[in-house]
Amino acid sequence: MNKINTINKPKLIRNINLWGAELGFQQIGFSDINLKNAEKKLKKWLDMKFHGEMHYMEKHGLKRSRPDLLLPNTLSVISARMNYLATDNESAKLLLDHKKKAYISRYTLGRDYHKVLRQRLKKLAHKIDIHVKEFGYRVFVDSAPVLEKPLASKAGLGWIGKHTNLINKDNGSWFFLGEIYTNIKLPNSNSSKDHCGTCFKCIDVCPTKAIIAPYILDARRCISYLTIELKGSIPIEYRRLIGNRIFGCDDCQIFCPWNKFASKTEIKDFDTRHALDTLDLIDAFLWTEEIWLKKTEGSAIRRIGFEQWIRNVAIAMGNAKTNKKIIEALNSRKNSESELIREHVNWALDQHS
Repeated sequence: MNKINTINKPKLIRNINLWGAELGFQQIGFSDINLKNAEKKLKKWLDMKFHGEMHYMEKHGLKRSRPDLLLPNTLSVISARMNYLATDNESAKLLLDHKKKAYISRYTLGRDYHKVLRQRLKKLAHKIDIHVKEFGYRVFVDSAPVLEKPLASKAGLGWIGKHTNLINKDNGSWFFLGEIYTNIKLPNSNSSKDHCGTCFKCIDVCPTKAIIAPYILDARRCISYLTIELKGSIPIEYRRLIGNRIFGCDDCQIFCPWNKFASKTEIKDFDTRHALDTLDLIDAFLWTEEIWLKKTEGSAIRRIGFEQWIRNVAIAMGNAKTNKKIIEALNSRKNSESELIREHVNWALDQHS
């Protein structure tokens, strides 16, 4: 008989949880690959065009919601979560709409999470591979068409909140997710219940009102989309609302009551680099591309490119308190070779005229 069918699964589950903890994961869960409900929600969301220019969300057909189409013979998914918050809610809250400093989403202050989680998930998969004959797998960290939040929810890692992020009642939502698709049929973990209740805090605090209804996000309005995913001109109606957020947005997490239970990360890779959590707007705007590349080395911030970075900081400069240094800095890029930068710099100057 094939050894894969004679595994002591309860013992294997215990070992995977133990190995996961040793590798720095706060929780491991297991789920089947039935995502019919999530597939319906995704289709409706795409039909409403809420994904904007994120064409990759519809590019792969049903592979995103049917794991066995993405990786044939997949029977179960091992989901893992890892805390990443290196600061705390209060320090993040104090930076929101600051008139001199930039706000950068907390998940990008340290090393690129893709690399950190992928390496550790590969180590976890390797440990399983040593003990299980004919173990087939593939590791994913936000790198392929995977519905990671529905899978993690099925695996008991938390529930999808009204802001569409995953929340764990004991750890809040400041964590990354990663998956191992496998050909082993593993028993499902107990799924989590929704504990949002009557709270609407995330909806109330969203600067651009991107959460148009509980559990429904119009990404086209979301500051994370506008500052990261959108490559061209940021619509004028959102520029003042962006405030000083130059890469991503955390408001819905900062004000979520469940994040009072969030724990700081113990992973040194996620510690803040280059003082990005206290970055002065003028300094960020005046960086040369060479300096920007040095300051963002190994960071997920690199995905937007230098031109987009200046575009974002220009908007924040337009929202900053008017003073001579702000205007001088903006004027230094007024005649940039980039049409995108010129447009946003001129808009920013207009705010100070």
